[in-house]
Amino acid sequence: EEIGGVRDDLWRAQVRHTVRRHLDNELKVQARGIKVLSLFFVDRVANYRTYDDNGSVKGKFAEAFEEELAELAKDALYAQLAWLKEPVEKLHDGYFAKDKSGSFKDTRGDTQADDDAYNLIMKDKERLLDPVEPLRFIFSHSALREGWDNPNVFQICTLATSTSAIKKRQEIGRGLR
Repeated sequence: EEIGGVRDDLWRAQVRHTVRRHLDNELKVQARGIKVLSLFFVDRVANYRTYDDNGSVKGKFAEAFEEELAELAKDALYAQLAWLKEPVEKLHDGYFAKDKSGSFKDTRGDTQADDDAYNLIMKDKERLLDPVEPLRFIFSHSALREGWDNPNVFQICTLATSTSAIKKRQEIGRGLR
């Protein structure tokens, strides 16, 4: 059981550990042509990114992710991972439900907007799994809780306080299948 909320030092350590495990797993399976994905569940879309008519602004999770990835990428151990030379913005992205105006929003995971986000992910699944596609880190708020299984998800990082055992099981299930 969780006690307290997600503290800054705790989620920062979770991000660092998830990125390190991702890189280690990439080294283990790259010779077999397997692409590794990491999935982050966030408590609020705005903690990953805020969106407006002029584009987007990185939230605290996106900034921390980029800092941790940049630091770990300096390690000579990971020099053979060619995708690390891609612009960092291409390596991570968020899949979030949208409202009718196209604005991203926090949802419960059971709305039409969540279904729309789910369909978007499924339409591009083959491209997502292609090792040439640089995207490897996916941030989501409820849109990927159920109905989306991906065998390439090697790590799941929950950057949110869990309010339900069922929700937690659904999130963990994304990686166990």
